[in-house]
Amino acid sequence: MANHRENLLQLSYIRSVTLFGQCLAVIFAIYGLHADLNVWKISSTLGTLAFLNLITYARLFSPWPVTEPEFFTQLIAEMSLYGALLFHMGGATNPFIFLLLVPLIIASATLSKRYVWLIAVMIVAIYSSLLFYYEPILKLSNSHQHRIMELFDIHIVGMWINFLLTVLVITYFIVRMRQSMQQQQDKLEQEREKHIHDQQLLSLATMAAGTAHELGTPLSTMQVLLKELEHEHQHTPDLLEDLQLLYQQTEVCATRLKQMTQSVKEEHSTTQWLPATELIEETLEQLMVQRPDVSQTYTVMGLGEPPYLSCTTSLKQSLLNLINNAADANPKDLQIELDWDQQQTYFRIHDWGPGISLEQSDNLGKPFITTKGKGLGIGLFLTATTLARYDGDVRLYNHPEGGTLTEVTLPIRQKND
Repeated sequence: MANHRENLLQLSYIRSVTLFGQCLAVIFAIYGLHADLNVWKISSTLGTLAFLNLITYARLFSPWPVTEPEFFTQLIAEMSLYGALLFHMGGATNPFIFLLLVPLIIASATLSKRYVWLIAVMIVAIYSSLLFYYEPILKLSNSHQHRIMELFDIHIVGMWINFLLTVLVITYFIVRMRQSMQQQQDKLEQEREKHIHDQQLLSLATMAAGTAHELGTPLSTMQVLLKELEHEHQHTPDLLEDLQLLYQQTEVCATRLKQMTQSVKEEHSTTQWLPATELIEETLEQLMVQRPDVSQTYTVMGLGEPPYLSCTTSLKQSLLNLINNAADANPKDLQIELDWDQQQTYFRIHDWGPGISLEQSDNLGKPFITTKGKGLGIGLFLTATTLARYDGDVRLYNHPEGGTLTEVTLPIRQKND
């Protein structure tokens, strides 16, 4: 769908330029050529065109959309006023007669075929009538026949000026129209990608819900069997220790499934405003409980009081996912930094893994694309989606010193935002 509001705005600009140019042409004809013009009729026509332009500009502030028939009506009004103006200024002998082509060119770039043909027919009718019906600019008498060649030279110069102005107006308008159409196309492409993105999220959510339900029964069965095996092998310490470890792991899995279900239900009710430092510290504590083998260095780079962030379970989990990804690349000596300025909070993770290949960098953030051979390819996708809900962003770079630099950006907001 064409952006007729933007087109109408550009049309009002063109009218303003035309009004200014025609006013100069009238002044030149009166004082330079000493033309016998009906100043009152010409002034009323120009005034009507100016009034139409003023109404058009005011209409653009209305919330109502600009429809194609309305834009067509604007072009018809413009052509009619141009025709009336040319009637009082020499008709088809006026070098600015080609001004009638501007509405047709605009219509060709913006309107459907039936409207373009209607405007084309009307322009031909107006031009044809101006060949026979018009008020001449100069009424020559026998004593002024010697001025015909001089007037012809002025007519040629006028046609050149008209051609130049027409080229400038058409070029400006078509370029702006092309930019507007490109913006519309980009917006449609973004909406299409967002729709695909939402469909992928829905598919993942459906699979996750089904998987959580299906895993519940096998985990319960494993826990029962492990308890029975513990009773049967009370006198085998090594085997008993392994069985207890397996039971603990199944208990962790079952607990995580319950927490996942509960956290979705309590997502909005558990929103907290925490200092950025406290958020990162809680995330790192959770990391050390889950992965005690990971070694990391945490540094606060920001100056002054840390900004407050709106924190939910999903946001904490997203940050934890990024740290886990870095630890999967290399669990040793992770360098974690927290920084902020007046508008943004920055969370950076530098790992010493193999880095990111060019092929991987082009597909990062897409579902089922993983930087790890054993990964499922959904962690970074879900993390990027969660951060986008907070108007945040995540980017991964190859660090100059080696490894990968993961940078999270979150905007600083007030509680009432």
